[in-house]
Amino acid sequence: MLLMSSREHAPRSREIESALRRLGVGEVRTDSLTLGAYSSDASLYRILPSAVVMPRDADEVAATLHACAELGVPLTSRGAGTSVAGNAVGPGVVLDFSRHMNRVLDLDPEARTARVEPGAIHADLQRRATGVGLRFGPDPSTHTRCTIGGMIGNNACGARTLGYGRTSDSVVGLRFLTGTGETLRTTAPSGGRPTTTGAKQAVEALRRLTGDNLAVIRTSFATFGRQVSGYALEHLLPENRFDLGRALVGSEGTLGIVTEATVGLVRDPAHRVMVVLGYPDISSAGEAAPAVLGHRPTACEGIDSRIVNVVRERRGPGSVPPLPDGRAWLFVELVGSTAEEAASAAERLRADMDCLDHMIVTDPARAGALWRIREDGAGLSGRAQSGKPAYAGWEDAAVPPAVLGAYLRDFDELLLDFGLTGMPFGHFGEGCVHVRLDFPLDRPGGPARFREFLTAAARLVARYGGSLSGEHGDGRARSELLPLMYPPEVIGLFAQVKRILDPANLLNPGVLVDPDPVDARLRVAQAPPLRTGLALAYAHDGGDFGQAVHRCTGVGKCRADNTASGGVMCPSYLATREEKDSTRGRARILQEMVNGDAVTGGWRSPEVHEALDLCLSCKGCASDCPTGIDMAAYKAEVLHQSYRRRLRPAAHYSLGWLPRWARLAGIAPRLVNRLIRVRGIAPLALRLAGVDPRRSLPEFAPRTFRRWFADTADQRVQGGKPVVLFVDSFTDHFSPEAGRATVLVLEAAGYSPTITDQKVCCGLTWISTGQLTAARRILGTAVDALAGPARQGVPIVGVEPSCTGVLRGDAVELLASGAAAEVAAATRTLAELLGADPDWRPPRLEGVSVVAQPHCHHHAVMGWSPDAELLQEAGAEIRRLGGCCGLAGNFGVERGHYEVSLAVAGQQLLPAVEAAAPETVILADGFSCRTQLSDLTDRKGVHLAQLLKEHLDGAGNTGRDRSPTGRKP
Repeated sequence: MLLMSSREHAPRSREIESALRRLGVGEVRTDSLTLGAYSSDASLYRILPSAVVMPRDADEVAATLHACAELGVPLTSRGAGTSVAGNAVGPGVVLDFSRHMNRVLDLDPEARTARVEPGAIHADLQRRATGVGLRFGPDPSTHTRCTIGGMIGNNACGARTLGYGRTSDSVVGLRFLTGTGETLRTTAPSGGRPTTTGAKQAVEALRRLTGDNLAVIRTSFATFGRQVSGYALEHLLPENRFDLGRALVGSEGTLGIVTEATVGLVRDPAHRVMVVLGYPDISSAGEAAPAVLGHRPTACEGIDSRIVNVVRERRGPGSVPPLPDGRAWLFVELVGSTAEEAASAAERLRADMDCLDHMIVTDPARAGALWRIREDGAGLSGRAQSGKPAYAGWEDAAVPPAVLGAYLRDFDELLLDFGLTGMPFGHFGEGCVHVRLDFPLDRPGGPARFREFLTAAARLVARYGGSLSGEHGDGRARSELLPLMYPPEVIGLFAQVKRILDPANLLNPGVLVDPDPVDARLRVAQAPPLRTGLALAYAHDGGDFGQAVHRCTGVGKCRADNTASGGVMCPSYLATREEKDSTRGRARILQEMVNGDAVTGGWRSPEVHEALDLCLSCKGCASDCPTGIDMAAYKAEVLHQSYRRRLRPAAHYSLGWLPRWARLAGIAPRLVNRLIRVRGIAPLALRLAGVDPRRSLPEFAPRTFRRWFADTADQRVQGGKPVVLFVDSFTDHFSPEAGRATVLVLEAAGYSPTITDQKVCCGLTWISTGQLTAARRILGTAVDALAGPARQGVPIVGVEPSCTGVLRGDAVELLASGAAAEVAAATRTLAELLGADPDWRPPRLEGVSVVAQPHCHHHAVMGWSPDAELLQEAGAEIRRLGGCCGLAGNFGVERGHYEVSLAVAGQQLLPAVEAAAPETVILADGFSCRTQLSDLTDRKGVHLAQLLKEHLDGAGNTGRDRSPTGRKP
């Protein structure tokens, strides 16, 4: 099926917008940037909508439905857009509830209920509930960003369904608009009879339909806990008291629109314990899962070694706590009213299970690290063992738990038959298996092969009495396959229910009833390759920019507030809450650019530049995004391609060439500093440079670091372990004190630091402004100067985190040379070098309180764990901040970015600094972080080396067990 082009969309979009505005709908968007950003969800499917509406209340929802009915335009409801089956994309109007209708309206601790709007985020509701000792039971892995309305649409479950049930078990009442515009209200009071008001004719028709088909419904539905596919008609049975509210849960927006929900809450158990059981393979883990159920766990999750290995590869060996022996594991959670009761339950489970090895985890932090591996599974499995992209499509099939092991073995055989690989994991206690597969969608015949596999897999699941979907809904990925699972009379029932509640087929057409083909509108299959003329290597994507941007599977972690757990992604989205400013939204626009449909004009498309304008190039996504999107690199490529051999914005010459100007200023730094303090000079300079006038100009150091290093050469420690200090332009010209402290700390630790003979630069500012031809030349010179020591095994230590990150990461992508790889492997942060030195001991920092703002590139490329471990070993009290400082190199000083920069700083940094006691150390290794601090607060940030140097002299502490020289810094 062909998609309507953006030009064909335009007249229809204008007509829809006019109709909506006449009815008083406020926020209607028909621009190609928004339509492109909403063209896909977390699935394989791409459908360009005609308009996106962000309703503010139920009246606007009703008005939108009325306009769509008059015009015959389809209407699709959307929460966070994390649906993996294509449930939240459609060709007409998309209703985004997450923008405005996102409130927790009321929470009643006594009744244990909460009333929410459909766009309310699960984590927000959970935060409110846990504050009064309650919780919302279902907890999908996307809980940090998924919406309650989306969970109702798909009947979401999550890891703890064994303890708390599915979403349908938690819905007490709904306010619901049918496809005809009538309002239904359902209630299911505890212990009382469910009631329904409104839409009397539709309700009576559903009663008659149920009464006429009792035998079919009783034998076809609720055969096991994870039977989610199709409509949940079992709730309409007389023995279930015709609970229409629960029957509507899981209807995927095809029968009506939820405008408000009342959900039940449960008491959070006082104590939890985690038991990890090891097995030789994933099928063996599946076979063992039913034996766990007798111990009444709240969760029983299966995970494969392949996903664990991906975590280690992506985030370092320390990212995964020790696991029991095995190549597959069951993660089991048990609870108790006391710690002893929970521990006793864990011991009974351990004694009862026949496994290779086991581990009982009582430390919540350690258990949390293990659960995070499972939570990120969908994204982490987005790269198959083959190295190819792995996709959703056959995402969450479920079988009765008793046959899970046998099903997994047959499923492995099926994968072999089709030449596919994947990393299975999932809710094994309920027989639900998640997997992403490397379908050859980008090759000739790929979509047909995709269809062939899905059909075979559906037949396999049906043979085991299973469900095509175990929690994510059928969507566009599986609706066409429902006749392989259900008999014709059930498929006919689905159609009749749809005709009663949505006779005009306005709501989410193509899903469940009269479905689109499973191989129609596949996003990846539409994407042409883009390999020629690129500046970066995209080595992990076969040199294909198109494949690189299609890494984004849409799981939407960039829409969550990751800062509380130390994450960075995505600071601009948290400031604006606009989809276009999320990593996912930007990836979608770049995908549309590659497609050349909704976004035309290639690299210079206005939509592309608008989407990337507020990208801070923080690289947070490179580590925090489960699929490894590196939007900073993509932005650099776009800017490079857009301005190659063209006039650039002023900031590209001023900020992009900053090391060059700093070197010139270094000839007479005191004179330059006096000049920029002359009245009128600074504002003029800022305006000409494309810098926001509210920013200050940093002063140049009177004596550069290199000059200090040369002047003190005769005082250098000799005979120590060799190390090369990479002298970046920021350290050299703006903060030489950080470099001096690094040298003194290294010497005290028994090292003899040297620097390169020639002045070198990593080219960071050229990279961030997309001047990649110059950056390759500048960086190449630096790599050539460092390659010799690297080959000799001499470590290279960086002072400035962003420049260290270039040597560790960007250099390999930009230069694609063996020398760059050798330099990357030899480059260390100060904490990495000292922390790995068995002879070194940190100075004592007991009583020192530290608020630490890790530089974004430090977090993303090197990881800040070594720094945290060093400070903890030293005895410091640390509060690690997540998020970005907001300056992010040149971003925060460029005109047009000041407000967003300030908003980003206000997420974590500014509140923490304001709350910190005067004696608290504000640790900020990044020059940009320290600059933001000095611009926005009266506090000063210090580098880790400065903190360590300050405490080296205390009690004769030299920072190592024995100093070869006895010299104190």
